[in-house]
Amino acid sequence: MGRPDLTTRNVGPTFAEMYDPTTLLMIALLGLVAGTLGGMLGVGGSLIMIPGLVFMFGQGDQHAGFNQHLYQAAAMIVNVFVAVPATLRHYKAGAVVKPVIKAMLPGAIVGILIGVYASNLSVFTEGVGGVRGPVVLGRVMAVFMLYVIAVNVRKMFVKPKPHDDPVDLTHVTPSRSGAVGSAMGFIAGLLGVGGGAIAVPMQQVLLKLRLRNCIANSAAVMCLSSVVGAAYKNASLGAHGLAVSDSLTIAALLAPTAMIGGYLGAKLTHVLPVRVVRGVFIFVIVAAAWKMAGL
Repeated sequence: MGRPDLTTRNVGPTFAEMYDPTTLLMIALLGLVAGTLGGMLGVGGSLIMIPGLVFMFGQGDQHAGFNQHLYQAAAMIVNVFVAVPATLRHYKAGAVVKPVIKAMLPGAIVGILIGVYASNLSVFTEGVGGVRGPVVLGRVMAVFMLYVIAVNVRKMFVKPKPHDDPVDLTHVTPSRSGAVGSAMGFIAGLLGVGGGAIAVPMQQVLLKLRLRNCIANSAAVMCLSSVVGAAYKNASLGAHGLAVSDSLTIAALLAPTAMIGGYLGAKLTHVLPVRVVRGVFIFVIVAAAWKMAGL
């Protein structure tokens, strides 16, 4: 697949230039993979979508028409389409813990607004030390991915709790749940991700919930927090010289297969052994972190 030159032009390419049949197929497959893993793990799918878009279209500067700010804006829209069908499947399986959702949601909404604001600071737009802003943002995301990898590698060696045990709410409090939601929202807004990659392990540590409940809760919160974050991020694209229409186009191409993947992934959460789910996720995130770091 030939990749158009986005580094020497000041306007975005036409639809015909950018979206040839091969590219359309690649985007559809990316949406399916990201949706499946996002629904399976409660992470929304951006951790797969953003590196995938970087691989296909590159990291142009803010005048080239395509860079990580655009990819984040599109991915945040698609996160909604992953989270909703995934949540429906998790709810059907009885995995959603309502008291946790109620306390997490306000913090997640405030956090995602602060995170999007932080992502628009000069260090992530103009750059620092000769490194362009979008690349700085990509490397921040790569460091975050290393954290996600470390958490999941550690969990590979921890025996999971039986999924049919009653949910233990002993450690579930509004303050702890709110802290999880706030951290989830901030990371989601800053990096354009769903936030589940931090919310899932935080729930395990602070709330002592099973993995499947943590995944379900993260997906449920994303149904609303991602709407708020996507609206704010897309509204701020003009400040980076980017077009909302490009974000909407990319999101529209990703969303159909991502929705299918979100539902299928959520179903797999309750079927596959947890270690299998983690193993696949770790492999994908290692490759994604390598790409985002520009190595």
